[in-house]
Amino acid sequence: MTQERVAYVNGKIVPESQAVVSIRDRGFLQGDAVFDTTRTFGHRIFRLDEHLDRFFNSLKYMRIDPGLSKQEFARITMEVLEANLSLIGEDDDYWVSQRVSRGVMVDGEYVPTVVIECAPLPFDVRAKYYRDGLPVIVPSVRRTPPEAQSPRAKVHNYVNLVQAELEAKAHNPDAWPILLDTNGNLAEGPGSNIFVVKDGELLTPKEQYVLSGISRRVTIELAQELGIAVHEADIDLYDAYTADEAFVTSTSFCICPVSSVNGSEIGDGSVPGPVTDRLTKAYSGMVGIDIEAQYLARLDNATSGWAL
Repeated sequence: MTQERVAYVNGKIVPESQAVVSIRDRGFLQGDAVFDTTRTFGHRIFRLDEHLDRFFNSLKYMRIDPGLSKQEFARITMEVLEANLSLIGEDDDYWVSQRVSRGVMVDGEYVPTVVIECAPLPFDVRAKYYRDGLPVIVPSVRRTPPEAQSPRAKVHNYVNLVQAELEAKAHNPDAWPILLDTNGNLAEGPGSNIFVVKDGELLTPKEQYVLSGISRRVTIELAQELGIAVHEADIDLYDAYTADEAFVTSTSFCICPVSSVNGSEIGDGSVPGPVTDRLTKAYSGMVGIDIEAQYLARLDNATSGWAL
């Protein structure tokens, strides 16, 4: 039995060591590529159809024809996942990603590069955040405005977010960056959306300025089911500093409490706050996995490092 994960690359499922992309590929040369990522819960993939819908919207925005239908992407994704499941433990889970670049020029036309791959979720690296909360840093780098590039498309060009990550981690290696938009309001972080809680209600940035995260969408749905009001709004640092609670949502985190913003303690400093806790429990119930416990079980193996 192979101990190497496999990936799909341009029509073939191959060992990752053979999953190569040309040095002439536009995704490598210019970040001219689109991706989407979901995850598994108990080895079961989550909301693949919604992720593929967003993926195809991103492809349309970038005017890339992948040469495969949504149904074909779904089928191949499941094949790659099934081939890799034996390589992780019963309590582990995967990120599962689809990636398409504009590809390589052949006879005057670009031929897209298509990749589907799995990567283990970084439970060890992130376990401490469920115990201590995320220390958020708001860097000087502003989120690319929608007038320049729509944040609603999930593209490979992450330089803006990487610059924010570098600045935040220079202040605190454990920090999580949340960028402001060019109007001075909270926008988003690498692969993550931000929520603040005030007087029992949720505030989250307007969709025009952020990626419409699937986890963000799930959280809003759960809040509505629980009778918690949700408002898309302009949220500035005053709102963050005076919030009762705050949390981020992402594919890997699902919901993770924020302990501070720029060193300013959120609420009374305890995490998770009551609203965050209710939502996390509801999320866990929906996916059939205790999200918080899955991370906290790895505290003894906790490591440092980046895991975007």
